[in-house]
Amino acid sequence: MTKSISILGLLTVFATAAFAQGIPSVVAASVQAEVVQQNFTFTEGPVGRADGSLLFSDPRVSKTYLLDLAGKVSVFRENTNGTNGLAFLKNGDLLGAEGDGKRISRRAGDGKVMPLTEGTAARPLMAPNDVIADAKGGIYFTDPGPRPIVPGRKTYVYYMPAGAKEPLVQDDQITRPNGVVLTMDGKTAIVDDTVGDTVFAFDVQPDGSLKNKRPFAKLHDLPAGQESGADGMAIDRQDRVYVCTVTGVQVFDKKGQYLGTIKAPKQPANAAFAGPGKKTLYLTAREGLYKVQMLAQGPNRLGK
Repeated sequence: MTKSISILGLLTVFATAAFAQGIPSVVAASVQAEVVQQNFTFTEGPVGRADGSLLFSDPRVSKTYLLDLAGKVSVFRENTNGTNGLAFLKNGDLLGAEGDGKRISRRAGDGKVMPLTEGTAARPLMAPNDVIADAKGGIYFTDPGPRPIVPGRKTYVYYMPAGAKEPLVQDDQITRPNGVVLTMDGKTAIVDDTVGDTVFAFDVQPDGSLKNKRPFAKLHDLPAGQESGADGMAIDRQDRVYVCTVTGVQVFDKKGQYLGTIKAPKQPANAAFAGPGKKTLYLTAREGLYKVQMLAQGPNRLGK
């Protein structure tokens, strides 16, 4: 008797086969995501440190963890106010997007944590999600607000120049702006949307502001009727962009052309390069931290 194969089964077979072929110059054929450690609550916000170690968040229990070069995970910071995205300023201070604290915080080298911005009196932050710093010490961050989505409620992409007291709105037309990265030359900012299938690009102006918003890429193979789940992003040394989605980590070249998808055991929320030579891509995926050995290298700058 001939057995029928469901559409879902065909998609699974196709996805597995595609992954087995690898992505040229990105990841070798048959390389799989390996477990680093499980039994967290909800992992997020990975960022590589200068020595190759990795910091990552568990916002639901308000902790930031450190994965050292020996592979040991320890608590780096507690009581983080639901910190999600992490980034480094050029002086090495650690930024945190505190979703519950409704602020961007700054942790100095001595461990002291202070607020960097809570928004403005007219527009206080709602639940900042991801953050990245530019070479001048300014920061870009997203504030999609808390779930559930409230019809008519604005969501924001911000820039705050170094030394400024208040962030400046750069966009309020993305349904749920989430991940944000900068290209290697710092001239383009890329922002994704957790709800929609479009990843956007902006030109960075000399003053750090963002202009010329445009589609950068369309996410592929999304299940019909579902949100894209587009979340944290990473970028490599060749300006390839890695977008965490419901289907895995979708990889695009610098022109926004789809190259393939890196599969994970569970839906990834964020990704970052770390380890020796930044040749390992770490994935925060639900209750686990995973790693993928790469052909590509992460950016030769601090953090993402």
